[in-house]
Amino acid sequence: MKEFIISRLRESADLKLVFAKQATKEVIKAVNIIEKSLKSSGKILIFGNGGSAADAQHIAAEFVNRYLKERNALPAIALTTDTSILTSIGNDSSFENIFSRQIEALGKKGDVAWGLSTSGRSKNIVKALSIAKSIGLKTIGFTGSDGGEIKKLVDCNINVPSMSTPRIQELHITIGHIICELIEDIFSNIKK
Repeated sequence: MKEFIISRLRESADLKLVFAKQATKEVIKAVNIIEKSLKSSGKILIFGNGGSAADAQHIAAEFVNRYLKERNALPAIALTTDTSILTSIGNDSSFENIFSRQIEALGKKGDVAWGLSTSGRSKNIVKALSIAKSIGLKTIGFTGSDGGEIKKLVDCNINVPSMSTPRIQELHITIGHIICELIEDIFSNIKK
């Protein structure tokens, strides 16, 4: 059992080191997109399915409340949290529309749509990002594997080069934390 635990920790650590060599430019690009939006009174709309839904909620909470520093709240909404909206859209229309309808209702030009999909192929994430682009939102994708359809849709794709969903999710939340910290550093000196 000890060897199993060590192997999983090593697998996660090795993937993070590979990512660090390949994708830091995309993380910086995501920070720049978010910074520009927030400085222009935009907001961040974050969404995903399953574990990625939990990550969306986690990241939104870090922006709205705080990450490490006391500062003004930053506008972020996890589109995964309103069960009445999610179930009414899923029931009356299709599960594929649960995020795109919310983007239509809440998104405006200059906002950021941030979709998380470990496969890069989740139909509801793909549709939401397509709608977001069509109405002028900047788009960020957090993907795994080969990036799927999402990599072609977004302004910034942060892809974790792995086929392992748990390892992808571990890196997604790590990158999300890094983005939160960098954004917080930028906005901690700005007071309303």
